[in-house]
Amino acid sequence: MIKTVEWTSEGVRMLDQRILPTEEKYLILRSYEEVAEAIKKMVVRGAPAIGVSAAMGLALGARQSVGTSIADLEFDFDHMCEVMGATRPTAVNLFWAIERMRARLRRAKAETDDVEEAKHQLVDEALKIFDEDIESNRSLGRFGGELIQDGATVLTHCNAGALATAGDYGTALGVVRGARDAGKRVAVIADETRPFLQGARLTAWELSKDEIPVTLITDNMAGHVMKQGKVDVVVVGADRIARNGDTANKIGTYMVAVLARQHDIPFYVAAPLSTIDLSIRSGEEIPIEERDSREVTHVGQQQLAPEGIEVHNPAFDVTPNELITAIITDKGVARPPFEESLQRLFAD
Repeated sequence: MIKTVEWTSEGVRMLDQRILPTEEKYLILRSYEEVAEAIKKMVVRGAPAIGVSAAMGLALGARQSVGTSIADLEFDFDHMCEVMGATRPTAVNLFWAIERMRARLRRAKAETDDVEEAKHQLVDEALKIFDEDIESNRSLGRFGGELIQDGATVLTHCNAGALATAGDYGTALGVVRGARDAGKRVAVIADETRPFLQGARLTAWELSKDEIPVTLITDNMAGHVMKQGKVDVVVVGADRIARNGDTANKIGTYMVAVLARQHDIPFYVAAPLSTIDLSIRSGEEIPIEERDSREVTHVGQQQLAPEGIEVHNPAFDVTPNELITAIITDKGVARPPFEESLQRLFAD
């Protein structure tokens, strides 16, 4: 089992994904500020993993609060939530986890005057979020695995595997694992996913570790391999899904969806319900994070582009719902029209 993030007696333990695949190193983060910085600097990434990490960071911060009353803890906790919420604006799981931790503190306040008991309840809530993420991704994998034919080759973009979640299964790669666990033969073509190379560094690493056949391609080869008939299905993850099914995922996903439609290839999005934001009507309302230009102009310390040029580096794009065949969740598979089918999943 790949352990992306863990709660320990020393602090929050995180696999540093920035240095994979050449080095497997775990960091111990000893404050909520360190957890927030790790999220911002992509030590951990992937919407579900960000949510779990944020919850653990807030629990850690609460445990270290020196306030002697629930009111003191609330004051400190509000600031911690502001710091955590400023790390990655697109991934809705971050804000879902923050609100869930806030709600747990409100319940604790209603139940007890003991500040230590309230802190204990916040730690308990973070651990529940971790456990639920593991189980939801296994459930998602079972639903998605049914959609994959025996002998299929799946193209994926970015990393939506164990590394993008609490660990173990993943979302898009959870579908692949679900098909494998059902006894089907399955292989993966992984886009490299510029500029941060999550496909090359992370997807290829965890699939090879899991002994699932994987072929790495550059992003601009996706159309070519589809035209050659080498792709049977596309499965990607998501960082936020609007009420109408519009989906924000790693930059380049929209391009893959257009190519899949051109070649009549099913295009599936895999994400837990916590990634679906019913409060927004469409993808036009999803905030898109702009990241450091150095991610485009350099690979590590190696400069690729001339100094002083303008660089545009959006971390995500939005795939419109009409290009999506279905959305695979931990509660079932939603098909168009998504505004109706997604609402039903929340109601079930």
